[in-house]
This record gives sequence, C-alpha cells and structure tokens, in this order.
Amino acid sequence: MTDARALTRRSRVRVRPTGKEGYTLIEMLVVLTIISLIVGLIGPRVLNYLGESRAKTAKLQIENFGSSLDLFYMDTGRYPTSAEGLAALAQRPSDVEVWNGPYIKGSKVPNDPWGNAYQYRVVGDHLPPYEIISLGSDGREGGTGTAADISNVEH
Repeated sequence: MTDARALTRRSRVRVRPTGKEGYTLIEMLVVLTIISLIVGLIGPRVLNYLGESRAKTAKLQIENFGSSLDLFYMDTGRYPTSAEGLAALAQRPSDVEVWNGPYIKGSKVPNDPWGNAYQYRVVGDHLPPYEIISLGSDGREGGTGTAADISNVEH
C-alpha cells in the first residue's frame, strides 16, 4: 500500500516550468514573414476583384435604369428631359398626365457604387436617345481602370 500511495502522491506533484515554453523570436519572425508574403501576393488581387465588382454593379444599375426609362416612355410617350433627369423615375414630373411610377424602388435614385450621382442626358441622335453615365471611382469624366466612365452608350 505504501508504494501505491507514494506513486499517487508523485503524480500529483506539479512540475515547475523550465522556461522553455512559448515561441522564440526567430519562430515568430518566420511566421510574420510568411503572413506578409501571403498578404503581398493575394491582397492586390482581392482589391482588383473589388474594383471590378463595383464596375459590374454600375453596369447592372445602368441597365435597370434603361428598363425603367423604357417603362416611363411607354406610359408618358417621351423620355425624361435632361433637366428632369433620373429623378423622373422616382417622382412624377409636373407636366406628365399619365405616370404609373415610381419606376424604381424607393423614393430616390440610388448613387453609383462609389457614392456619386449618375449622370443623365438626352442625346437624341442615338438609340437609345439618352445616356446614363457613372463617372467611376474618381468621380470625374474620363479616366482608366476603375476610374473609367461607365455608360449605356458606346463611344
């Protein structure tokens, strides 16, 4: 019995730390280097996909505006003037007799994916006779890449 008690007592004795637990500085630097390489290689691709998805969203919104403008035309016999703009899809213009809108969800025209207002203008000599433009990420005319203008009319 004494041997069993001694064995049980020994198993309860706590072992003191020897100071070898944890990670060394070199191990931590290796892990940080690997993480930095992964972020450096994958980060730009993720940001590029984000920019592309915003451009695709703008194209889809412009197509939806086109459908709404066609419904407006069928009801009123004309497209909104440049002065009325896309707001005519959400709120009835004063000189329109038949208006079955709103032609877009909500009571106001949404902004483009970069937070800028869509530009609408009547061009008349094209089909369709209007142009809807998102000015891209920079909010200015022209540009390249994600800053390029997005329109329903090819230039």
